[in-house]
Amino acid sequence: MITQYASRNICLLLTIALTMVCGSLAAQNATAAPPLAAAGNVTSSPTVFEDWTTPSLDTSHLKMAEPLAGEVDDVDGVYTAELTRVIWRPGDPIDLYIMKPDGVKNPPVILYLYSYPFETDKFLNHAFCKFLVKNGYAAVGFASALTGQRYHDRPMKEWFVSEMPEALADSAHDVQMILNYLAQRGDFDMNRVGMFGDGSGATIAILAAAADPRIKTLDLLNPWGDWPDWVPRSTRIPEDERPNYLKPEWLAKVAPLDPMKWLPQLTTQKIRLQFVKTVPITPYEAQQKMEAAAPKNVQIVRYDNLTAFRNSVADGSGFDWIKQQVGGGAPIQNAAVKPQSNGSSTSAQK
Repeated sequence: MITQYASRNICLLLTIALTMVCGSLAAQNATAAPPLAAAGNVTSSPTVFEDWTTPSLDTSHLKMAEPLAGEVDDVDGVYTAELTRVIWRPGDPIDLYIMKPDGVKNPPVILYLYSYPFETDKFLNHAFCKFLVKNGYAAVGFASALTGQRYHDRPMKEWFVSEMPEALADSAHDVQMILNYLAQRGDFDMNRVGMFGDGSGATIAILAAAADPRIKTLDLLNPWGDWPDWVPRSTRIPEDERPNYLKPEWLAKVAPLDPMKWLPQLTTQKIRLQFVKTVPITPYEAQQKMEAAAPKNVQIVRYDNLTAFRNSVADGSGFDWIKQQVGGGAPIQNAAVKPQSNGSSTSAQK
């Protein structure tokens, strides 16, 4: 069912489609920095120089063009919803789904990034959006690079995994640029910023938080990582392509963006690391190694299977933990993870 939010933004979506070229031209006309020197794997256009060897923006040069903002809808007096298009790379506009709770000035904000190949339909669901803004928190949803509306004008053989350095680095840079945009707006509490990531989105959240101290809290569900163990066994990779990613040169390119390198450095953030043992996209061996690499401030939650995970969030408390850790909203009751009575999930503080 199309929500009020979705229907009112149909005109915006059409406008976005017609103005995509204009947005690209605006980015191309932005003042360019000099080309990077010895930055490793770098993508360059007439104005964009981006380092794919690091999540940091320090060795990349991105400049935001004028955002294209849509109508702001008040949904049932509960939250306002807007769809805003931002762009800092020619031909790669990003749609931001921004939900703000009614009656809350400068609310804390949580970014939501789901795993490849997730698209952003979830953020058009009225019930889900009410869940996100519950207790006075703003929510910002978007898609990672080479995903959903951001996958176009590429040969089919080029996809998220085959272009992993680009997909991960671009997306980690995007998170930081999105935070710059939110700070520029002035209507969020940028001292209270969290990020929820699922799958590849959790990997990107780790990388972005390692590069940007504004992200104070992370809730990570089944992050991809530990590439030497992930690549040979992950069910995300088609078997006919797997040999390509086992080559030493491919593993060397993606090694700088392995969360195994960055997770141990996140010693000041509040972090929950959740793994479902039977979800084979991140093999169990890789799950164990990421748990072992996590610093002492990480709360680890393990689920034996999907049923145990679903039971743990069946009461609608799935995002209570990150909201409680971000703080600044209305009080949240019973936000701690509770082990199942049958032992199907356990919680541990490292």
